[in-house]
Formats: sequence, C-alpha cells, structure tokens
Amino acid sequence: MSRRPSQQDVLVATIGRPHGVRGLVRLHPATETPETLEVLGPLHDEEGGVWQIRWTAPGIAALLTEDGQPLADRTAAEKLVNRRLYVARSALPEIEEDEFYHIDLLGMDAYLPTGEAVGKVTNVHEYGAGTSLELEKGQLVPFTMACVPEVDLKAKRLVVVIPDAVEVEGDLSGEVAVRS
Repeated sequence: MSRRPSQQDVLVATIGRPHGVRGLVRLHPATETPETLEVLGPLHDEEGGVWQIRWTAPGIAALLTEDGQPLADRTAAEKLVNRRLYVARSALPEIEEDEFYHIDLLGMDAYLPTGEAVGKVTNVHEYGAGTSLELEKGQLVPFTMACVPEVDLKAKRLVVVIPDAVEVEGDLSGEVAVRS
C-alpha cells in the first residue's frame, strides 16, 4: 500500500549514497537514536514507496521494499539518493512532559507575555548547540525555558520572550566588540 507524505507525517531519515555493490545505503536518521527507524514500522517516501530499515553497520542500512525484499544492487540504491523517508505522526512514541516533536511546534501561534501576537512558528532549527524557533518575520528564538516559557499543544500556541537585540560597535571590517 503506497502512501505519499501528508502534513502530519514526520521526516525521520534521508537516504544517502550507496555503500558497496549489494544495494546497501548510507542512511541519515533525523531521530534521536538511529535504532528507532527499525521499530517505527513501515516508512514511506515522496514517491509513494514503502520501506523497512535494517541496520547492517553504523550509518549503513539495508532498505527492504514493501514485500520485504532488499534492494537488488548499487544501481537500485543510486536511484534513491536524497529520498526522504517519513512516518505518520501517530506512529511516533509518546514523549515526556516538556519534550516536543518539531512537527508539533510548526504552525503554532507565538505571543509575547503581554498577549501581543508575533506570528507563527515557521521552522525549527537544530544546530547542535540547541534548538531555535523561527517565526514568520524571520525572528529566531532560542527554544529554552527562558525564551519559550509556555507551550500549549492543545491550543497550538506558545509564549515567547524575544531576547534583546545584539548591538555591534566598531568597524565591521576589523575586530568587533559585541554587547548584549
């Protein structure tokens, strides 16, 4: 049963370049732990393909088709490079309090503590040093308790405390003194 991604589907991996000649691929998970991809159940791509994942080594996976067959060879794997794999939001495990899936934050209405609307969350960025929410007007807000003290999933709204602007002193062509 092929299926195309919907707005409630979550990106969980991207297929990378082939590994070897037997149809294995480098797989780039978007999950906290790569092993999660094996237990999520069938994944689907933008073309309607349905896949299962079996890790063979760190970062290397066999993609099994809907009928459980692995890719035939390197040529078959090459055709899937950069294909994104999704799972239905309802298939994801429950999360702890104060944890959120990115998809749950997207589209939320953002308000200042005063009640003034500042737009919707349009993107969630993970840079390794922390998560940031991007608002409609391009504002980035660190996703911390200090800057996002309230998240109401049911109402699809959150409160943001936008950090003060950073002032730059001096000539930007040389050394810069930054004051916040």
